Amino acid sequence: MIALLSCIVIILLICTIYQFQQKKIRNKNLIYITNKLEQITMSRSKERLLLVSDDKQLVGLLVQLNQLLDENQENSRQFIRMETSMKRMLANVSHDLKTPLTVIAGYTEMLQSQPQIDDKERARLLQQVHDKTLELITLMNAFFDLAKLESGDKDIPLDKVNLTEICKKNILLFYDLIQAKGLEAVIEIPEKPLFALGNEEALNRVLNNLISNGLRYGADGKMISLKVFYDEERVYVEISDRGKGINETEQESVFERMFTLEESRNKAFQGSGLGLTITKRLIEEMQGDISVQSKPFEKTSFTFSLKYLKR
Repeated sequence: MIALLSCIVIILLICTIYQFQQKKIRNKNLIYITNKLEQITMSRSKERLLLVSDDKQLVGLLVQLNQLLDENQENSRQFIRMETSMKRMLANVSHDLKTPLTVIAGYTEMLQSQPQIDDKERARLLQQVHDKTLELITLMNAFFDLAKLESGDKDIPLDKVNLTEICKKNILLFYDLIQAKGLEAVIEIPEKPLFALGNEEALNRVLNNLISNGLRYGADGKMISLKVFYDEERVYVEISDRGKGINETEQESVFERMFTLEESRNKAFQGSGLGLTITKRLIEEMQGDISVQSKPFEKTSFTFSLKYLKR
């Protein structure tokens, strides 16, 4: 009996010592984790928590903490990109508003200070004021549209749309301008109707933006193309040109707020940089996606796709 009790006491003592040692090791690891976390967050480094342990619960905690660190790092990158985008936006907004306002102020001052100006010149100046005012209204409407899209306030109901007909209609709207610029128009649209999940009004805006973009920045390539094709799941629309193109490092940025393509394609042009951002948001609202590929003076293409609805 005494021997049995002695064994029990020894076993309990061994268990107590083992638990004490395990607690001591866990406390040491927790102190390391706490200090390391503080160091990583303070220095904003890309380090991760590395610890060898047989403690399954502690290992699980480390996995979750490292996932949080990864998410925090990604959020920080997104914040920096957004901050940079906002700074660019403020700079471009200031420029885009200042230029027409300065012209308007200059012309109105001229009209006020020179009452003897002849009717022809007065009409020209008033037309300039009118044109610049419309430019301002267009810009402000673009800001308003983007704000509504990003806040979710703009309702874009989805329905079955005839994408081939919409594409034909939109490219025809630019026919005179294409002819005036002396460009070759390469149109590849299937004869049979292709239906997709979308919104006709939004698609008109998207196509207008992309075709205008191709004419504006790719006219030096003397060609603009619109191609429609499909597979079992998606319908694709590609608008391309052979212009100066977009640098590879800038291709990921063209859909960001206020990124202006004159930086990468033609500095003679000025733009608010909102058109492609709005285009991307509209495509996303229609459950689609859009991408860009560019090889200077060979092919610069914007391709979007929507869900294919078979008859």
